[in-house]
Amino acid sequence: MTLIKSISGIRGTIGGRTGDTLNPLDIVKFTSAYAMFIRKSRGKKCCGRIVMGRDARISGDMVRSIVCGTLMGAGFDVIDVGITTTPTTELAVSMSGADGGIIITASHNPRQWNALKLLNSEGEFLSKDDGNEVLAIADSEDFIYAEVDRLGEYSYDETYESKHIDAVLGLGLVDADAVSKAGFRVCVDAINSAGGIILPRLLRRLGVKYEVLNGMPDGNFAHNPEPLEKNLGGIMERMRGGGFDLGIVVDPDVDRLAFICEDGSMFGEEYTLVAVADYVLEHTAGNTVSNLSSTRALRDVTERHGGCYTASAVGEVNVTAMMKKVNAVIGGEGNGGVIYPECHYGRDALVGIALFLSSLARKGCKVSELRKSLPDYYMAKNRIDLTPSTDIDAILTGVKARYAAYQVNDVDGVKIDFPDKWVHLRKSNTEPIIRVYSEAATPEEADALGKEIMQVVSDMQNEA
Repeated sequence: MTLIKSISGIRGTIGGRTGDTLNPLDIVKFTSAYAMFIRKSRGKKCCGRIVMGRDARISGDMVRSIVCGTLMGAGFDVIDVGITTTPTTELAVSMSGADGGIIITASHNPRQWNALKLLNSEGEFLSKDDGNEVLAIADSEDFIYAEVDRLGEYSYDETYESKHIDAVLGLGLVDADAVSKAGFRVCVDAINSAGGIILPRLLRRLGVKYEVLNGMPDGNFAHNPEPLEKNLGGIMERMRGGGFDLGIVVDPDVDRLAFICEDGSMFGEEYTLVAVADYVLEHTAGNTVSNLSSTRALRDVTERHGGCYTASAVGEVNVTAMMKKVNAVIGGEGNGGVIYPECHYGRDALVGIALFLSSLARKGCKVSELRKSLPDYYMAKNRIDLTPSTDIDAILTGVKARYAAYQVNDVDGVKIDFPDKWVHLRKSNTEPIIRVYSEAATPEEADALGKEIMQVVSDMQNEA
C-alpha cells in the first residue's frame, strides 16, 4: 500500500490504513487543506468556486463524492465537469473563472491507484512552494469549515468537453479542412477511460474516420495504462492488419499521447512532442522546452529552425515555468505530453492529435515517412525499485562523483551528458522507484548505458 505526496499531487493506492493509502479520511484531509490554501492565497479575489473532474477509474466516483462534499463543507461551490480529461478540467478552471480545480486521476498508474491533482486559478498545477504549503496545512489539520448557511452548492456541467474541442479547432495551426480532405482513417486505444468519450467527438469534428479499441469508460483498463510499446500489443496488431493511416493511444486522463505508424510500428512516445514541435516551428519562430529526461531530438529540431532549446526539471509545472521564462512557443515532456501555450499551459493530447494530423495532411506523407524525417535517437527506460532503507541522496551523490569527468546536471536527480549519449537518474514523483533513462544512437547502446549505471547503483547498495 502506498501514499505519495509530491509536486504531482496526492497519489496512492485505494484501501488500507489511514496515512498509508489514498483512503476516505486522507482524501478529506488533503481536500480540506487545499480548500484552506485556496481561501488564503486568493484572498479578496476568492470567488468561492472550484472545478472538479475525474477520469473513469473504478474508485473515481467514491473519491469524487468525498472531494465534492468536503469542498462544499469548506464553503466552496463545486462545478463538477464529470468524467473527462485533465486538460479539459484545466481549461474549465480558466473558462469559468474558478479559484482552482481538482482532477481525480492517477494518470498512467494501474487501476488500484488514484490521485488528487491540484490546480491554481489559471488552471495550471500548483508550484512546488504552493504544493508544500498545502501539505503543511494538511499536517497541521487546522481546518475551518463553513457554517450551515454558508455551505457550498453543487452543479454539474458537461459542456466543457465541447468548449475544449472548440478551443483546439480554433488554433491557427490546426487545419481542419486539410485533415478532412486527407480522408484519414485512424485506430484509437482509449484504455477504457475518458478518451473513449472525447476523442471520437474530436475526430468527428475533424472529419476523420475512426475505430476505437477499449472505448467503454468503465475504468476496467484492458492493459497497463502507461502508453508504452510493451503495453500496446493489441492496437499494434490491429494496425498491422492494414486499413489505417495512424494509431492513437492515450492514457486514462488524456494528457499523454503516443502514435503508431500505418505498418503497426511505434512512432515513439518521445517523438510525439518532437513531431508536433517540428510542425509548429515551421510556422512559428521561437524556443522550446522539455524536461531533462526527454530526447535530444527536440533540441536538434529546434536549432534547425533557428530557435533555442532549454531543459527543465521533470514535472509538468517545472516545464511550464521554464516555458514562460524563455517564452517557448511549444514544449512538453518526452512521455508524450504536448504543451502548446496558444491553447493553454498544460499537457493536452487533443492539441497534439489535431496538430499532428494537420502536419500529416499538409505534408501528404505516411506516418512512417514523417518519423524518418526526424533526428534519430533511441531511448531505454529502466527502473530501480526502492526499499525503505534505500538512501537515494547517497546514491545520486555517488553517481555524480563517479562521472565527474563528464558534464553533470543535478537540478533534478543526476543527468550525465556524454558527447554522443546521456543518462538520467531521478526519484519518481509518482512511484517508489528511481527512473533510469538513457539515450544513444542505437537501442543496444542506450540499454547498455542504462544497465551500466544500474550496476553502479547496485554496487553502491551492496557496499553500504
